[in-house]
Amino acid sequence: MSPRDISLVLLICFAWAGNFLTSAIALQEIPPFLFTALRFAALGAVLVFWTRRPPPGQWPRLISVCLCIGVAHFGLSFVALKMSGDLSSPAIVVQSYIPMTAILAWVVLGERFAWRTGLAIAVSFAGVLVLGLDPSVLGNWMAVLLMLAAALFLAIGTVLMKGLKGLDTFSMQGWTSIIAIFPLLAISAAIEPGGFAALPSASWVAWACVVYAALVSSLLGHGLYYVLMQRYPVAQVTPWLLLTPVIAVGLGIAFWGDRPGPRLFIGGAMVLGGVLGVALRALRKARTMPLARDI
Repeated sequence: MSPRDISLVLLICFAWAGNFLTSAIALQEIPPFLFTALRFAALGAVLVFWTRRPPPGQWPRLISVCLCIGVAHFGLSFVALKMSGDLSSPAIVVQSYIPMTAILAWVVLGERFAWRTGLAIAVSFAGVLVLGLDPSVLGNWMAVLLMLAAALFLAIGTVLMKGLKGLDTFSMQGWTSIIAIFPLLAISAAIEPGGFAALPSASWVAWACVVYAALVSSLLGHGLYYVLMQRYPVAQVTPWLLLTPVIAVGLGIAFWGDRPGPRLFIGGAMVLGGVLGVALRALRKARTMPLARDI
């Protein structure tokens, strides 16, 4: 990769890692599902005129993908982020969707993997267990479980997405925004009492964080990712994106007061090492798998 494109990859990583911090700030004032809906409303307003209709016969799969990723994954991710009280563990645990995707692709699509990939998957999941024993995480196990559930829905959506044709990344983001908004608003109205009433009193900082999530994390981050995908094989770019959770941990320590213990660092290294192992095996087999998604 050229130095310019490496700079673009680093910009993507910082944009996605910064989303953990800005979202955590916004969630102090806006409930998680309502925050997710506002994020997609802002993103959808920008992309609505660039969103293409899917080819005939793609609607059921497209709707399923958008509900899995836009509603279940993002909604549960923000609930977990709010519950966790730190940035480090959510940023690492969500990466477990990579080995989950490999397992689902094996079960659903029949994509086989070698024992080395299986070992990397096992190391990654063992890392989640080690991470969960860290004192900073142990008191918030429900947050870890919810983030694992969010990762599972992202893995399901990723596998389903492999069957979609004729949609670019901006159309996918546009349809995810359009389809996810109303279910998210309905869920928020049902389980987040007082959320809508609190919006007028939300600070400009919270609203700025909504805009960051929509325009910087989603539009800029995924837009640059799409540009790089046109220049390089996916597997050549994606290992760089493992810097995202590393940067997020650094932001958590510097600005959020995270004080991760040795178990979190060891477990995190196991999770990311296992994910890297899956990615490198995918590179050798010339398969593509997106890595290090933001939340």
